[in-house]
Amino acid sequence: MNLLDTNAHHLYDTIRDLPIVSPHGHCDPQWFASNRPFKNPADLLVIPDHYVFRMLYSQGVPLEKLGVPPLGTGADPRAVFRTLADHWHLFLGTPSRIWMEYVLGTTLGIDTPLSPKTADTVYDQIAGRLIDPKYTPRALFDRFNIEVLATTDHALDTLAHHRELAASGWQGRIIPTFRPDAVIDPMHPEFHLSIRELGDLTGQDTETYSGLIAALRARRAYFKSMGATATDHAIDVLHTEVLGDPEAAYRDVLNAPSEQKARAFHGHMLVKMAEMSIEDGLVMQLHAGSQRNTNRHLFNAFGADKGADIPRPTSWVDALDALLNRAGNHPDSRLIVFTLDESSYARELAPMAGHWPALRIGPPWWFHDSPSGIARYLDHVVETAGYWNLAGFNDDTRAFLSIPARHDLWRRAVSEHLSGQIRRGFFDRATAEEIATLLAVDLAREAYRL
Repeated sequence: MNLLDTNAHHLYDTIRDLPIVSPHGHCDPQWFASNRPFKNPADLLVIPDHYVFRMLYSQGVPLEKLGVPPLGTGADPRAVFRTLADHWHLFLGTPSRIWMEYVLGTTLGIDTPLSPKTADTVYDQIAGRLIDPKYTPRALFDRFNIEVLATTDHALDTLAHHRELAASGWQGRIIPTFRPDAVIDPMHPEFHLSIRELGDLTGQDTETYSGLIAALRARRAYFKSMGATATDHAIDVLHTEVLGDPEAAYRDVLNAPSEQKARAFHGHMLVKMAEMSIEDGLVMQLHAGSQRNTNRHLFNAFGADKGADIPRPTSWVDALDALLNRAGNHPDSRLIVFTLDESSYARELAPMAGHWPALRIGPPWWFHDSPSGIARYLDHVVETAGYWNLAGFNDDTRAFLSIPARHDLWRRAVSEHLSGQIRRGFFDRATAEEIATLLAVDLAREAYRL
């Protein structure tokens, strides 16, 4: 933040300590149900964080050496942390460096700069923090001033950890999110097995289309009863359509369908999910524009989500035509979209959100959750969509300790953006203060019906 920009500093001061609303992410509810200390610095800061290990892999560090499962299981955590320290310079200029320095300095209170020479010292300091009751998951949740945190959960999840949390008496609000990819996308590798499990779980005949729909309604209702306010869908190539004979189409996809038929059925089911959202009030999220698992060697050896997912173009106008023309005008419909295709923000998404009542634009996602990415996002969407058609911020993280760091970065970037609006004479400081609060917490509350 420019030290000479007094407006940016003022705006940041008005929002820096507001509660954190985290309506989408991938934290493990078990952390909070058990409330056990995090195991060690490597397990906390390196092994689960694909932002970290993908950068190291790009410079020739094997994932096994970083403790990434399954092949890295059993790696010495101190050695893993030393590897991070040895390559700490690689993260200069990246948001990962910003987040990690915030975690080390602000959250963990580590004054020693990380370097190859200080790796063991910093490791021991962090390890000492982790055995302190003030650094248990629930204590950190409270210290971070998290108002609500949403997890992302498989459609077949029993939500046992959420039930345990509800029964614990702890006041932290942690809610599930319904993720049905494995039971509505025939191209999902677990589709056929998940369909059978869905039937067993709900008592419905999921070999029929009507049974599938009934089972999905039942699971959505269960998630909602456990506090869920949203669903989530991860899609590589987005497509929606309304099939004339979905029963026949479903029979086809249960019997080794073509990619075309599978994609058509998935597109139909996304429309059905939007219709169900109108019925039960669950907000629908779409994450599109990521080509998954492009490194086939890593995928075969380590499985999915190992840093090889790459942005790809998405045609939102065409892809959402069927869904929006079925559900986009309904007053109870709510669709939040996320993209890795930055070129579509100004060209498609902002004009679409500036028209369709149901549509909100999610914050910069994944690779673009960065100072420059946030600035580009706001520049691309605000002029056409305004502020009230945005969904605020969510951190979308698997690294719990990075949550306040990511929200702090967003709030700094918002403050700089709004300072620019004041400087350009678009509105005054008082108005900017209102919008800053809106972007920091209020839009997320409203968009996700929290």
